[in-house]
Amino acid sequence: MGTRRVLVTGCSSGIGLAVAARLAKDELRRFKVVATMRDLGKRGPLEKAAGDSLNKTLEIKQLDACSESSIRECVNSLPDRRYDVKYSAVIVNNAGLGMIGPLECQSIDAMKELFDTNFFGLARLVKEVLPDMKRRQSGHIVVMSSVMGTQGLIFNDVYSASKFAVEGFCESLAVQALKFNIKTTLVEPGPVVTEFERKVYEDAESMDLSGTDKETAKIFREIYLPYSKKMFASLGQTPEEVAEQTVKVITDKEPPLRHQTNRLYMPMTALKHADPTGRLPLDSFYKMTFKHDKVFNATLAMLHLLKRIGGKK
Repeated sequence: MGTRRVLVTGCSSGIGLAVAARLAKDELRRFKVVATMRDLGKRGPLEKAAGDSLNKTLEIKQLDACSESSIRECVNSLPDRRYDVKYSAVIVNNAGLGMIGPLECQSIDAMKELFDTNFFGLARLVKEVLPDMKRRQSGHIVVMSSVMGTQGLIFNDVYSASKFAVEGFCESLAVQALKFNIKTTLVEPGPVVTEFERKVYEDAESMDLSGTDKETAKIFREIYLPYSKKMFASLGQTPEEVAEQTVKVITDKEPPLRHQTNRLYMPMTALKHADPTGRLPLDSFYKMTFKHDKVFNATLAMLHLLKRIGGKK
């Protein structure tokens, strides 16, 4: 296997930064990383994380996922548009936005902005690189999705919708891509503890809820937000943990279409597959949220214990 050039989007922080740094520091030196971000003024944390690999196995470039011309300019800046060297090209689409809260309190413009990044950003990037991959009969499209792309969650309506769109896009494209020897993988993290997530929840704490009814506002503030904090404390992964699993997916000879990074979250997503009618997961999440909070807390405590035990192995 030769050195592979990997283009990663959304590298100013969080998962994108961790993935880019991990690939660049690969002990076997299997990767040349093109780490991109919308605002190059935010490159400091990535440069620090890259360390000695900066400008050796990692270069930083500007790319705005919301701009076709920016994507094209970035790809065209690579030698012969080659983001592969001797083996297959890899792109890791990670750029994204978050949104939580009652639907009535969110503007349509904000929803469009989220979809423009989370879904259309992916579509723009793939549209640009897919013809090159087809010509070379090789490639790997790796997309940072979410478990919320397979199972919706209360007060994550719009964010989950964007990830469902990503999942449908990739699942449909994967069939055609396979004909050209192009692999497609959806990486599906559960809760990940990043500054990005912390900012989303900080904004939610002070969110203007005057646009919704008092009961919904109370559910959001007194049930959802405290539950979310407990979920992150019990099940949350670090960006580095997600990055490590992403590297394994990239180096897999037969990479899966979907890969959940957090085994402790699998029972929650498994409910959907257990009942095609949708009644089982809907009823289970309703009861966990509104009726059996003690069971929910006990389950989280058990999962937290399993996580600690697993971490010591």
